[in-house]
Amino acid sequence: MMNSFNYYAPTQVVFGKDSELQVGNLLIAQKVKKVLIHYGGSSAKKSGLLDRVEKCLDDAKIAYVSLGGVVANPRLELVYEGIELCKKEEVDFILAVGGGSVIDSAKGIAWGVPFKGDVWELYEKKKETDKALPLACILTIAAAGSEMSCGSVVTKDEGGLKRDYGNDNARPIFAIMNPALTLTLPDYQTASGCVDILMHTLERYFVSGDTMKITQNISEALLRTVIENALILHEDSQNYDARAEIMWTSSLSHNDLTGCGNERNDFASHMLEHEIGGMFDVAHGSGLSAVWGSWARYVYKDCLHKFVSFALNVLNIEDEEDKEAVALKGIVALEGFFTSIDMPICMSDMGLEVSETQLRHMAKSCSDGASGCIGSAKPLYEEDMYQILKAAK
Repeated sequence: MMNSFNYYAPTQVVFGKDSELQVGNLLIAQKVKKVLIHYGGSSAKKSGLLDRVEKCLDDAKIAYVSLGGVVANPRLELVYEGIELCKKEEVDFILAVGGGSVIDSAKGIAWGVPFKGDVWELYEKKKETDKALPLACILTIAAAGSEMSCGSVVTKDEGGLKRDYGNDNARPIFAIMNPALTLTLPDYQTASGCVDILMHTLERYFVSGDTMKITQNISEALLRTVIENALILHEDSQNYDARAEIMWTSSLSHNDLTGCGNERNDFASHMLEHEIGGMFDVAHGSGLSAVWGSWARYVYKDCLHKFVSFALNVLNIEDEEDKEAVALKGIVALEGFFTSIDMPICMSDMGLEVSETQLRHMAKSCSDGASGCIGSAKPLYEEDMYQILKAAK
């Protein structure tokens, strides 16, 4: 029996070359009084993007303050700083200029300003909130899909805790997407982003229970598109059309479209990577590719039909009577793709030497953060998490 679902995707997408120049008019339409421009490091300044954004706001006569400094695996301390700045300056709108980390940090600030308490309690799943400052984004990295999603991931340095929170009230009102803004990204960052995009669909693809055939077909098309264009960008980083394809798949992979009709999504690889990222501060996409193969080999028998479909329909593995062999060939093929774009397939590929104590700590932290169990393809408990992390060393 098909599962009912509620699909909500309120974000207005403004896509194409020079689309960032529309930001002033878009903010006027929101009747904004004062904006927090939230961004990452020096690249937004060096590229001239921040100057263009500020000029648009000046021309629109919209007041603004700025807060930079967002890093990969965005930090809770900067979220706190942003909350206090917004309160002090009476900000009523947040504009994130950057990639997923910047948008995730902006969402934390958006929740934290009206929240009566410590915003970290939301990420710890101890409390919920029904309020958030409105926000929007100008996307500069295709990866996280945060530009259309309800979710945010933030890292607390104390304890190396990397936790997520999601609430529809922080979905961006509009997302400006100019693929040309991604042309200067380092190859490693581009490849890492492509892995993250793949994973957002795979986490909704490898699930137990019934799903809709159209949802599966959309997912497989997205996966094929990412793989094809990631390979193009690996050879030609300045290919605008490939950048555009990747940017749009980033949004569609994580705005819940590829999960419509699922009883429950998986996201075990993401939860395991959060522990790797929290402990070692690695790029999110590289942590995902490092752990995925070990996760897949651990769970594939419990979700065999989906692994077979993936191998046949996405990776063009030849069908045969032995379905387990087909599934395993699909896993090997995707790892081969990761390697072909210089992404790791185990933690040692990232230069990490992980101790037994660290493996146990990550497994326990992952279990604690998920109230004991993660996954849909196969329910995973602390010992399962440990075995997967151990195999991913």
